[in-house]
Amino acid sequence: MAERIYTGSCQCGAVAIEVCVDLDKTRTCNCSRCQRLGAVWGYTSLDKLKVLKGEDQLTTFTFNRHRAQHKFCKVCGIQPFGVGTIAVVNANCLDGVDPRTLQPEHADGRSTPTVQQP
Repeated sequence: MAERIYTGSCQCGAVAIEVCVDLDKTRTCNCSRCQRLGAVWGYTSLDKLKVLKGEDQLTTFTFNRHRAQHKFCKVCGIQPFGVGTIAVVNANCLDGVDPRTLQPEHADGRSTPTVQQP
């Protein structure tokens, strides 16, 4: 896979996104948030992520150093993306993507105070 445009949403569809991302470069993490979330993260620049619908349905969670804003739907609670110095997208929320077929790098966020982004 190379970088391409995907659409996606939260579970209830209140939030819809479009993102240009390379899913050959994904990551999972075992930090206190990512492990519980079960996300497979794809990384891209902020300008390659668009909220198509539901900006008003998003709420934000921050933790650790409060640099990343984890965006999730107020209605269903699913986190389709997050933003900070870059954008991260939850591959589980992308249309037509089976995250089980991806080969993510595994980050040890539990042992590392701050996981470095690619």
